[in-house]
Amino acid sequence: MSAAAYQIDPAKPTACLALADGTLFYGMGFGATGDCEAELCFNTAMTGYQEIMTDPSYAGQIVTFTFPHIGNTGITPEDDETGDPVAEGIVVKWDPTEPSNWRATDELRDWMKARGRIGIGGLDTRRLTRAIRQQGAPHVAISHDPDGNFDIEVLVAKARAFQGLEGLDLAKTVTCAQSYTWDEMRWAWPEGYTKRTTKGHKVVAIDFGAKRNILRSLASVGCDVTVLPATATAEEVLAHKPDGVFLSNGPGDPAATGVYAVPMIQQVLAADIPVFGICLGHQMLALAVGAKTIKMNHGHHGANHPVKDRETGKVEITSMNHGFTVDAQTLPEGVIETHISLFDGSNCGIRLLDRPVFSVQYHPEASPGPHDSAYLFERFVTLIEKNT
Repeated sequence: MSAAAYQIDPAKPTACLALADGTLFYGMGFGATGDCEAELCFNTAMTGYQEIMTDPSYAGQIVTFTFPHIGNTGITPEDDETGDPVAEGIVVKWDPTEPSNWRATDELRDWMKARGRIGIGGLDTRRLTRAIRQQGAPHVAISHDPDGNFDIEVLVAKARAFQGLEGLDLAKTVTCAQSYTWDEMRWAWPEGYTKRTTKGHKVVAIDFGAKRNILRSLASVGCDVTVLPATATAEEVLAHKPDGVFLSNGPGDPAATGVYAVPMIQQVLAADIPVFGICLGHQMLALAVGAKTIKMNHGHHGANHPVKDRETGKVEITSMNHGFTVDAQTLPEGVIETHISLFDGSNCGIRLLDRPVFSVQYHPEASPGPHDSAYLFERFVTLIEKNT
């Protein structure tokens, strides 16, 4: 089918995207009908749209994909990173096609409709991406109406009324309701997902919005994982007598979540047990040792971000999803910057010199993304073994 076949009929748009500055984009809607408002970000990954949409780190955001072929591999339930889509909606270049994948059990449009998520196809995503890069992540409202009736004034007003992510604690909205154990390991051919059957290192994972593949990665390197809610206290964490503590990814402003999480992390650090943090967990670890975080212009979202390990000189291609960053200039004595982004020089990792504690800004479990950073889970286990 030619590219032209995917283009919308501009005379009959069924979806609209409105920016807070009044700029409008029209396209063809799919998935659920209705409207919603959120922060708009762009993601440069060429694969893994299902994992991206179900990544809890995308709470409060609408994702525009720079890769045009979204939906072509359909939906496979075992690829979900959490139970339902968390991203508020998606914006794509071409209307999703019928899936061509032997693993697919559903189509993207039907899956989104059943789960109340709105999609818009037929937009100039390159233009939208350039606007985000130049002006910062905008507040937007999207609407899908099969009849093409849009109240533009209301949509723009909703975009302008969106409070944004600064100061917003979203970890509480995506964390687990109660503790649970995890023993499923990474997918491998031909067995698929298998479970741990031998005793391993006791690790407590704090769920600020943890993806399933992160927990699988911990299990795969020999960890018996107990997951606790984001609001868990240090007493609750240490009551499990963990060999190590993992701080997960998650959405929102780290300073807002840190109001209750930072005191917990500080007390865990005082217990002198290995700690490994990623993404939001990395940012809150930095806050716990006295550094600060700041909102980025448009953040990092994609599976092709080069990061340099300043201690080894090695460059890794990583998977990222964050709109806040640690201000490296505020790192205190005794905490070193271990990794930096080769896109903009922003902080991507820290390590404490006097304790078995480290963290990275990116998602080393690579779901989706490259496997360059999978060794970090093994590094965490090595620290646990040296500490016990």
